[in-house]
Amino acid sequence: MITGKTALVGILADPIAHVQTPQRLNAWFRDHGHDAILVPMHVGADDLASLVQSLRRLRNLTGLVVTVPHKEAFALLCDQLGEGASMVGAVNAVKRLSDGRLLGENFDGAGFVGGLRAAGINPAGHDVLMAGAGGAARAIGFALARADVASLSIFNRNHAKADALARAIQSHFPKLPIAAVADPPTEKFSLIVNATSLGLSEADPLPVPAALLRPGTTVAEVIMKPERTKLLDVAAGHGCRIHPGRHMLEAQIELLGSFVLAGIDS
Repeated sequence: MITGKTALVGILADPIAHVQTPQRLNAWFRDHGHDAILVPMHVGADDLASLVQSLRRLRNLTGLVVTVPHKEAFALLCDQLGEGASMVGAVNAVKRLSDGRLLGENFDGAGFVGGLRAAGINPAGHDVLMAGAGGAARAIGFALARADVASLSIFNRNHAKADALARAIQSHFPKLPIAAVADPPTEKFSLIVNATSLGLSEADPLPVPAALLRPGTTVAEVIMKPERTKLLDVAAGHGCRIHPGRHMLEAQIELLGSFVLAGIDS
């Protein structure tokens, strides 16, 4: 039951209808006895900064979950960043402190790698191709490097952005073979990760060339709705092992919930 004492958490996205976090995090609040609720907030990029200024003044707001396309932009709006968010330059969780200051952190990478491991997939030793170079991709790329992958290639429509991300990860993990690739070789990768928004719509093209989807390759998604994206359907048809995006969320629900609820009493 929502009362005047219920702590408010918002999730910011554009679009918003596909998000699965409200269902999962509200269930976590309930199951752990927290008087809190997560509410979807549909905001476009042009209105993000003005909304954030208003949210600072909302005294029963304890925190925010941030998703596509706002993760990188929101990092610039925070007063302080945690270690993970500072490293990747993107946030997916924000704690509102009692004086209105905003502390941002990022659990996407931990969630993605944790989801792989929970499904029996150890990323260590894999040659990885990651599609994307946005906020989620940044967090996942750093987490994969930390998880001892054998190599990491980044494929993105904006090659300059992929190259910048590759260089950022390389600066922290200088021994890891890493590169931005414009035309990925078809025989190399044992783990393919879609860290883009391609797949939210049935009309979207595949985020990676179909020739990469070979038997024995693991293909992992970050998109949660639909659960079976076009990429996963095509990959399954080619004999790949598929890993839906819901695993990434499931592995970080407790991290998100504990972080945002710590805000209002800080």
